[in-house]
Amino acid sequence: MKVIQHEIRLKPFRRGFHLITDEILRAIPEISSIKAGTLQVFIKHTSASLTLNENWDPTVRGDFERHINVMVPENAPYYEHNYEGSDDMPAHIKASLFGSSVQIPITNGKLNTGTWQGIYLCEHRNADSGRSLVLTAFGI
Repeated sequence: MKVIQHEIRLKPFRRGFHLITDEILRAIPEISSIKAGTLQVFIKHTSASLTLNENWDPTVRGDFERHINVMVPENAPYYEHNYEGSDDMPAHIKASLFGSSVQIPITNGKLNTGTWQGIYLCEHRNADSGRSLVLTAFGI
């Protein structure tokens, strides 16, 4: 079994949902040598998350941002953790809802996603300095 692991740092993104599939594929070209396996992408942060969703229509990403902001608003009067800014506690909640990793099958050296699926960085803070990801591919 092959195991390949890289850690990358993404450029800073504004708050919102951003397709990062291409950045990930550029960072781990060795998946082309895996006939059958899995790619795990893990984000090393508590105020951003990852998900797999629509990669064609950018309005989907905007709708995600608008909807999650209604579900998890800023400045809720019951938040105690607010010393890092009004966007911080909601960012932690949003990150827990979406999750810190995605797993994608690798088949014949390529990610075996659906036609319209892509990997999103879900940036829940108003500003960040770049997010770190651990990419682990394993298989035969």
